[in-house]
Amino acid sequence: MRVSARFRRAGLRLGVALALVCGAGFASAGGIAQLRQFIDGARTAQGEFDQTVFAASGRKPQRASGSFVFARPGKFRWTYEKPYPQVLVSDGEKLWSWDRDLNQVTVKRLGDALGSTPAAILAGDGAIERNFELSEAGSGDGLEWVHAKPKLAESSFESMRMGFAGGTLKRMELKDNFGQTTLIEFRSLTAGARPDPAQFRFVPPPGADVIGN
Repeated sequence: MRVSARFRRAGLRLGVALALVCGAGFASAGGIAQLRQFIDGARTAQGEFDQTVFAASGRKPQRASGSFVFARPGKFRWTYEKPYPQVLVSDGEKLWSWDRDLNQVTVKRLGDALGSTPAAILAGDGAIERNFELSEAGSGDGLEWVHAKPKLAESSFESMRMGFAGGTLKRMELKDNFGQTTLIEFRSLTAGARPDPAQFRFVPPPGADVIGN
């Protein structure tokens, strides 16, 4: 059960991953306008993130941090450095999830892994309104917010809010189907980065237990 739970969390984190990131220098606008500017303008980006998961039961929040890089469409690397090292890599065709402590790798087709998830915003083809119902969510904490609800019933999360300031994606808040709320805060974001293509390739380490196709 421990392994299963960790990989369910990994799927959620991806998204969020995966997620996401910013385009700098856009004019002040409403949340949806800034989201569209971000999707159109940030073909590549890199940065760092802090993540907090709040359980419905009220138990102590789980905190993690790490870094990410992406090149749309379809390529990204999402690295958890604390408290448990884990790496999520997409080469545009497959998604690899490596738990370093267990030396276990899960691999699946990218299309099956993404679907209508937050990762589609980060690494997808930009057709966000094909997969999400968008609405303005007002202002708060110095940010302009967008509410996004997946159109597919089988999505791994219930809804998501994205907060922007000056054209930069600052925060994501996700509510999943297990009653958890995941908060991701982005920092040190650089849009238009030139990532090394090697970051989007993954070779299972020696002795790793590989699950999937």
